[in-house]
Amino acid sequence: MTVLERLGTGLAWTTAALCAIFLLTPLVVTIGVSFGSSAVFTLPPPGWSMRWYERLLVTRGLVESLGTSLQIAALSTAISLVLGTLCAIGLGRDAISTFLVSPLMLPGLVIGIAMLQGFKAMGLRAAWPSLLVAHVVITMPYALRTVHGALSLFDFTMLDAARTLGCSYSRALWRVLVPALAPAFLTSGMFAFLASMDNYPVSIFFTDAWTKTLPIQMLQYVEERPDPTIAAISTGLILLAVLALIIGDRLVGLRRLADF
Repeated sequence: MTVLERLGTGLAWTTAALCAIFLLTPLVVTIGVSFGSSAVFTLPPPGWSMRWYERLLVTRGLVESLGTSLQIAALSTAISLVLGTLCAIGLGRDAISTFLVSPLMLPGLVIGIAMLQGFKAMGLRAAWPSLLVAHVVITMPYALRTVHGALSLFDFTMLDAARTLGCSYSRALWRVLVPALAPAFLTSGMFAFLASMDNYPVSIFFTDAWTKTLPIQMLQYVEERPDPTIAAISTGLILLAVLALIIGDRLVGLRRLADF
């Protein structure tokens, strides 16, 4: 390796390290503030305490909004995986693919306003079903693109081989295709679930006084009483993302997840 190549490699690694530090610093600050004893956002804190995590259980509306977000995220992810897989199997043209993933290309505000007008025209005014349909729309592109990419790498002659060995068509799909697509299902499911849990710009149009998702409740809490409790909630969401990665690594492996 020449001196110029070593210099280029060192510069690339230095740039990557600086970018990683820049991206991870806000997370470290949030976690540090959540364990502080001060009632204001101070880092380093004057002392360490668990008081803000203890307050989570008594914060008004937090448990209910968390339950709503978990239900919406779980159902929308399941529906998105089914619909996204069916669309990926039947996908034939790039124009159709672009149309189905268009929610990822548009600002959330535009999608929310358009869906709000559409739901009103259809007579759908209840908050919970409106949230579910909206979250299916914004999470299905993750399942569609990931599963479609996995299908493009799958050798469909394996299904024919399974059928020649005595499997029915449905059994061949279950025994051959589904295990091959398992990393894609897990990857898209994690992305869809986290995207639903974290969504704010679309959810804001479909919540009411009784049905609020966690991001909406967090914003309301910041407006009413900004204290490190919001940092404790954010730390929980960071932990959720880390937990999803650990589960994915244990079940499939991060290297295989990255392939999709």
